[in-house]
Amino acid sequence: MEFLLDPNLWIAFAMLTALEIVLGVDNIIFISILVGRLPPEQRDQARRLGLGFAMLSRLALLFSLSWVMGLTADLFQAFGQGISGRDLVLLLGGLFLLWKASHEIFVEVEAREQHGPPPADPDAVKAAGRKLFLSVIAQIAIIDIVFSLDSVITAVGMVDRIGVMVAAVVASVAVMLVAAKPIGEFVDRHPSVKVLALAFLVMVGTALTSEAFDAAIPKGYIYSAMAFSLAVEALNIRARGKRRALAGE
Repeated sequence: MEFLLDPNLWIAFAMLTALEIVLGVDNIIFISILVGRLPPEQRDQARRLGLGFAMLSRLALLFSLSWVMGLTADLFQAFGQGISGRDLVLLLGGLFLLWKASHEIFVEVEAREQHGPPPADPDAVKAAGRKLFLSVIAQIAIIDIVFSLDSVITAVGMVDRIGVMVAAVVASVAVMLVAAKPIGEFVDRHPSVKVLALAFLVMVGTALTSEAFDAAIPKGYIYSAMAFSLAVEALNIRARGKRRALAGE
């Protein structure tokens, strides 16, 4: 137990946990968008399942380090460039995220009224609800694997103790579990923030796709753009709130 007194271990744990939380922001946004399509009584369960799967997938990858690091080896050449297993996962995940985010933006902006009234048959309503719930969980699971792969590879490059990696993953998921509900509720209350969050996911999907071809976009640029856009949107929300307050007076 003496290793627990090592300050370097705690510094590594704190840095890795913080990094895992930052890398999990896009995951929280994706989960919040998908969960928002479910009935209110199912949202907490879907959030817990989604983040629980995120933790399990990251831990599974951590305990399969040799396989994960093997994914960085080239499988074949395309256009004079080596393509590895990791590149394929990032490419497919990025394309999926681009498609999903673009589709959700279309539904939110253009096709809100395209959804017809729910079926009158109670059994049909329950079946449709189960199908939607399972679809949301499946989509969360797919993108969790993509985000987990990149997160684990980053963790392996920072820390050489598997115990520290596992502790950091569990701690970061616990923080995300607490933050996911208020973030999701905030996004639901503000439609413009929802469209902005979907635009963030388009950026993330583009970054994943470009990274698959070794043209990585520095994440600092992406997070800076997100922070600036959120700051502008916060001012817009404040301005709209003041206008409504004045109109009420």
